[in-house]
Amino acid sequence: MRYAYALTGALLLGGTAASLAFQNPATAQIAQNEPGAISAAAPRGGAPMSFADMVAKLQPAVVNISTTQKVTVQQQANPFAGTPFGDLFGQFGGGGGGGGAPVTREGQSLGSGFLISADGYVVTNNHVIAPAAKGATVESITVTLQDRKEYKAKLIGRDPTSDLAVLKIVSPTPLPFVKLGDSTRARVGDWVVAIGQPFGLGGTVTAGIVSAVHRSTGQPGPFDTFIQTDAAINQGNSGGPMFNLNGEVIGINSQIYSQSGGNIGIGFAIPATEAKPILATLMKGDTVKRGYLGVGIQRMTDDIAGALGLPKDQGEIIGRVEPGGPGAKAGLRAGDVVVAINGEAVTPERTLSSLVANAAPGSSIRLDVIRDGKRQTLNATVTTRPTDDQIAALTGGEDGEDGLPGDDDSGTQTAPASSSIGIAVQPLTPQIARSLGVDSTVQGVVVGAVDPSSDAGQKLKRGDVISAVNSQPVRTAADVARIVAAAKSAGRPSVLLNLTRGRTSGVFMAVKIK
Repeated sequence: MRYAYALTGALLLGGTAASLAFQNPATAQIAQNEPGAISAAAPRGGAPMSFADMVAKLQPAVVNISTTQKVTVQQQANPFAGTPFGDLFGQFGGGGGGGGAPVTREGQSLGSGFLISADGYVVTNNHVIAPAAKGATVESITVTLQDRKEYKAKLIGRDPTSDLAVLKIVSPTPLPFVKLGDSTRARVGDWVVAIGQPFGLGGTVTAGIVSAVHRSTGQPGPFDTFIQTDAAINQGNSGGPMFNLNGEVIGINSQIYSQSGGNIGIGFAIPATEAKPILATLMKGDTVKRGYLGVGIQRMTDDIAGALGLPKDQGEIIGRVEPGGPGAKAGLRAGDVVVAINGEAVTPERTLSSLVANAAPGSSIRLDVIRDGKRQTLNATVTTRPTDDQIAALTGGEDGEDGLPGDDDSGTQTAPASSSIGIAVQPLTPQIARSLGVDSTVQGVVVGAVDPSSDAGQKLKRGDVISAVNSQPVRTAADVARIVAAAKSAGRPSVLLNLTRGRTSGVFMAVKIK
């Protein structure tokens, strides 16, 4: 199952049941909940006192999805190899030799889905029908209807980025199905109903409300906007539909937030309106293509916004620019803050990744950028976004080990960069760069010590390389001290450091000034 933070696969729901009528005060401002300011409105015409009739109509279109898989695992080595007990251990699958041979085992997965056409197209989550582990292969997919009829399903298309998949089953008679609705009309507080197969228990119905819309779960990539619900969602609900009270599918249950693996009232669904074009592409057997800018992105935290003197929750900062990529060709630089794409503001709800991904490969987009406190416009021609695995290969990297020489071993000792931020640095030499595993093209100063009582002490570590402070390149401790002093004089609460940590570069971190 999928996890957001501690996420496991799940379901969500959306709908409306009752409304509140707000009376606007004619003159003086009064409390929002002043007696008489709010009156409970009668349920709209046709709103049910019970969900039973609606569920009876919708439930036949919700299905159970199961897979059979083969998983190749490394067999445990025989601890008794070379002893009289070696052959005995081998009888139980350990092998008679000193090393364990790979073995193939059977596996299964369970989830939910729903029919979207009478001729058997089924929507579910990609992770429901994907291999469950490294070395696993999916042998077959089975769709089971409410009447317990089973059908072998063919995988028509999958999109791991959005976690959506489309299957096809063949039936001699038309099948019950439901339509995707307009999720943009969902409001916080609307009633929603979820139908799925939690823990393989068969058709299970839960109800709740929309807890939030445009919810980000902090996942990387261009698809991180969900509908949040408190309807009970558990493992096995993944891929099932979230209905509003009109019986429209407004979400596809995808994840839950949980520390135990069970429902705690925080579930997430893929909005139907965003899923529609993706599903339409998959049903044709085509691959979903998204725009790509070739940059690494960091969200604007309060600390980073304060260091740059910018409003929070507006824009995202460029941490890395892929050489020769669309962003580099457009003139983007590390440290630029992109605040809008084609006039649409970059916000926590509409991220830079999602806005770029929605652009057709080959098209031109206009970037509104803040650089060194000044706003400017750049134009970029986006290319086709690589797969998530390809992007991970381009940007991945582990923290390098601390290869800094001690003061007695180095010709250059660490010097206090600034007592105002609590770090001591020294110039980055080729020898130190090799020791740290840092690319030879990186320039800057390397952190030799941090004051554990400072904000930097909680964020930086020995061996971090600082290339720039507040977008100004630094090569010596004096450079750092000068820029920090200027920020302090200007009343800035923090400074923004451009870091390289091991093989990971383009990391921006705000450090508070004492």
